[in-house]
Amino acid sequence: MEHASTEYRPELLSRRGELVAWGLALLVAVTWLGLLLSGRRASLALPLLAAILFFSAASISMGNWMDRHTFLVVEAGGVRFENGLRRIRLEWQEIGEVRVFPATWGNKVQVFGERLYFDFHTLGEVKYKGEVRGKTGFAKGEEIMRQIILNSGLEIVDHLGEGYYYARR
Repeated sequence: MEHASTEYRPELLSRRGELVAWGLALLVAVTWLGLLLSGRRASLALPLLAAILFFSAASISMGNWMDRHTFLVVEAGGVRFENGLRRIRLEWQEIGEVRVFPATWGNKVQVFGERLYFDFHTLGEVKYKGEVRGKTGFAKGEEIMRQIILNSGLEIVDHLGEGYYYARR
């Protein structure tokens, strides 16, 4: 019997933080360049700060790019995960472990095959002063996790601190 596949995509955060990070990096770099061109001495902290801000902005951009290219497909025979850098396909019988850990926003779910693994986050809400400012992770992350555990024939084996560990008995 053929089952339809279901594709899931993560919630996307606003790109405002990315724009702010790039803006601050450019502001510090332009300030440093202005001091150099005017013949004034700039503290070593200024180029160091510019480098840190550029690295931070690039990291945020990379994370946003990966989020926008991430999807997870639950199919009759297994699960597929892609994030722009990695492509993983695991048949149900290949999945040997699932580990679930609480994270800042939602839970982190790690899915292990014999040689390959991937992880994803369940839905998390970014709050500021009690108000939801954004959502991150997979909105149906708990459902995805349950499908993977049930279809793989895994059972809860142990607690890992605050997390859980599922495997074949």
